[in-house]
Amino acid sequence: MEFFREVTPLNNQDICVVLDSVNNGFDYPIHNHPEYEINLVMGTDGTRIVGDSTDRFSELDLALIGPYLPHKWEEDQNSRALGKKYRVITIQFGLNLFSMNFFSKERFHRIKLMLENSRRGLLFDKKVILSAIPIMVKLTEQNEFQNVIYFLRLLNLLAGAKEFKYLSSSVNSAKSLSSENTRIQKAYNFIMMNYKRPDFMIQEVSDVLNMSTSAFSHFFKKHAFRSFSSFLIDLRLGYACNLLLSSDFTMAQISVKSGFNNISNFNRLFKKYKECTPKEYKRRLLDNTKFDWADQRTPWQFIPDIKNSTANILPDSYSTRLNHV
Repeated sequence: MEFFREVTPLNNQDICVVLDSVNNGFDYPIHNHPEYEINLVMGTDGTRIVGDSTDRFSELDLALIGPYLPHKWEEDQNSRALGKKYRVITIQFGLNLFSMNFFSKERFHRIKLMLENSRRGLLFDKKVILSAIPIMVKLTEQNEFQNVIYFLRLLNLLAGAKEFKYLSSSVNSAKSLSSENTRIQKAYNFIMMNYKRPDFMIQEVSDVLNMSTSAFSHFFKKHAFRSFSSFLIDLRLGYACNLLLSSDFTMAQISVKSGFNNISNFNRLFKKYKECTPKEYKRRLLDNTKFDWADQRTPWQFIPDIKNSTANILPDSYSTRLNHV
């Protein structure tokens, strides 16, 4: 499927742009863009779609989205009906921002590693969010060069997070297990060739590496940061999501082509991991909204730059502001 391409307000003179919205709704369709995006949602509940992941979020949500990764935050209707006040701060910055020689220094290594990992989308925990909020609020204000410092502080904070979650599956990021370790690369290549087979077993991979099943299980978890079964399910569901959006196969056909033994097992695991049924997932991503995307542009490009701002977490009035850093 083709996603809407957002034309962001970032220009060649910007380090980044900061979009600050209060009570502005989540009525845009799933979309992507070539820029990195840090998105902070405060004060509302809903559903977050990133790549092939579909998850609930509540009150506080902070994610880093890599270039061209499809995404959408969908507000719950009851949250809007209750008139809950909320705020969304979005920071967008260019794909090549850290390609300059200055940023090749050792001090920026973990930031660059985080950006590399963001091709799958990264979700941060509440502890990191609470530390990030005051920095991101500062970035909505006119602080001139000081905002560059705040921006780097934010990236350093996120890059140093010990707890984060990948959002989109490995099937949409073929290099997710890339490693100098030849054995894990050999295992990864074998898995990628066979994961669509319903009868594929861990024993086959361990045999290829001349390891016992138990030893391979520990070895794989050490390098992949999750169990073999979890990784396999992730791959199969990711491929199923791609088929849901790009083919006319029936659900039964998709379940078999993705490596599941039967459709009931497919539906059960899909709902467990994606928190919705396959049909609901397809509807959410293909549903046409009434949002005006004329000329592939967003309203952000037509908002005057911020003049004055407030450091309050949830300003009282409706507002949408743009700040170039």
